Amino acid sequence: MILSALDRRMLGWSALFVVSQANIARLLGPAAPKVLEVQTAWSEQRYRQILASMDETEIARFRSHYLPDFVHPAIYAFALRAGARSLAAKTPLSPAVTTALAVAPVASAAGDYIENIVGLVLVDNREQITDTVVRATTVVSSVKWVLAIGTLTYLSQGFLRVWGRALLR
Repeated sequence: MILSALDRRMLGWSALFVVSQANIARLLGPAAPKVLEVQTAWSEQRYRQILASMDETEIARFRSHYLPDFVHPAIYAFALRAGARSLAAKTPLSPAVTTALAVAPVASAAGDYIENIVGLVLVDNREQITDTVVRATTVVSSVKWVLAIGTLTYLSQGFLRVWGRALLR
């Protein structure tokens, strides 16, 4: 099977995503699980508990991940959109699916930017942590994850079908 320009673009953006994700994980180190905890906190109290559980080193690591995390959403949006274009070139997709695969990665990235801005503000301005802010940010985070993982899941099953058919020929 020869790789098309769309396939190469998808693979390039996907490789860049892996490098970006690994860099963020490296920066966070042992503080990495706290990011997911903060993103899924449903109350001011829980959010404050998570931040309070971090020592100065973890807070510094947490803060340091935001700079690359302001580039990361664009990378995964480009990777997912490239995957959608590559899949669409291999198999017919309905207009609704084509639109969803175009919009979902962008909406997910936008949610990631909102989450990052709020997280960066709250880590240094804890007086602004309220139930309303935490719950709204958690909803945005949850939607972000659903859109990104949903898109990836759809693309993965689509490529598995395409590759399965190619192997059976």
